[in-house]
Amino acid sequence: MRKLFGTDGVRGVAGRWPLTPAFVRRLGWATGTVLAEREPRRPRALFVVRDTRASGPVLVRALAEGLGAAGFRVLDGGVLPTPAVAALLPTLPAAAGAVLSASHNPAAHNGVKLFGPGGLKLDDRWEEAIEQRALSNDSMPVPRARVKPCPGARESYLQFLLRGWPAGASLRGVPIVLDCAHGATSDVAPRLFRRLGARVTVLSASPTGRNINLHCGALHPEALARAVRRTGARLGVAFDGDGDRAIFVDEAGHPRDGDAVLLAAARQWRARGRLRDGTVVVTVMSNLGLLRALEALGLRTEVTAVGDRYVWQGMRKTGARLGGEPSGHVIFRDFLPTGDGILTALQVAALLVETGRNFSALTSLAVHYPQVLVNVPVRERRPLEAIPGFARTLAQVNAALGDTGRTLVRYSGTEPLLRIMIEGPDRAVIQSHADELARLVRAASV
Repeated sequence: MRKLFGTDGVRGVAGRWPLTPAFVRRLGWATGTVLAEREPRRPRALFVVRDTRASGPVLVRALAEGLGAAGFRVLDGGVLPTPAVAALLPTLPAAAGAVLSASHNPAAHNGVKLFGPGGLKLDDRWEEAIEQRALSNDSMPVPRARVKPCPGARESYLQFLLRGWPAGASLRGVPIVLDCAHGATSDVAPRLFRRLGARVTVLSASPTGRNINLHCGALHPEALARAVRRTGARLGVAFDGDGDRAIFVDEAGHPRDGDAVLLAAARQWRARGRLRDGTVVVTVMSNLGLLRALEALGLRTEVTAVGDRYVWQGMRKTGARLGGEPSGHVIFRDFLPTGDGILTALQVAALLVETGRNFSALTSLAVHYPQVLVNVPVRERRPLEAIPGFARTLAQVNAALGDTGRTLVRYSGTEPLLRIMIEGPDRAVIQSHADELARLVRAASV
């Protein structure tokens, strides 16, 4: 069983294992040695970016020292959104990429995400090899950092994003509100939308190193909703700390998640012949309302595990051009093999401009089923059947819901949590079911 890598890299509290400088240094060395063995003809360099956490510069230095011990140098892109690595890596003299970020988590946390050749997130086999090397007793040569700044990376990423804007479309004068979570999008996103002529109101774009995601961003769209209503904006966008996903607020101030983006895009793309494959990739967390709305459009769905790399795998398997998950990770295959919050915001804005309709109208086909998600802190990942009464109660809940709802119970891949999700026609009933299941988990953890 893997000890380091979760669904999106290595995560933890900065300064505690595995996010100590000493271990990040060793992780860098392990990454370099595995890359050298598996991709011997590629350049001995990694493109590295980070978000705005105070621990970022120290951990970037530690990673660079470990990579240096393996004979690699670092091309330092500075503070940039995670998807900038996927966007720029194919154009750089680098074998792979890395991001120092803990995404939506608090400022005290950090993490390391790795991207392989071509800008794809590393698959399980790569991660297992790196993890095995990092946790081995093999001695590491003397660390030494070789770092080359990449001052043009930000502008290159902006140019990449601008290529995703449809020719002839205009945002001139369109009011938009952006919540940048005091994170990696704080400079790039406002600059991009202003270049396109939008009238931009910016929230939470003053990073201090300690305020990333603090009561703002994708997990806290309340201030964004108020700002949209106050300014009369046509769209509000809330990014998470590393900018790989976005949650939206429509013109009436109502939150809209990744499911809404998928439906709006699928509806318009199907009408224009852009979904020739007829498939949209979703995850097990996608709402039943989305699945039935896509079915009503005559589209097929491919359901994957949670995580945008699994969405991408589903897209490669089916040839789908569009995929995503409710958390706001949406992949537009024509541009990137990973989620990009700013690119997603551009695509949504383009839909509004090209159709002349509001976001709420573009998603009117969907009947959103009430959904309850309870996150239960756990000390260990016990088999669910080992929790007294849990399996029996879960079976009873599923029987009661029948084909009018569903349950999904899984351990988080990034946090010590058991996630209990239930959908059904009556919110009070499904909340009661979820609370009872959570009670059994808490009782077993005492």
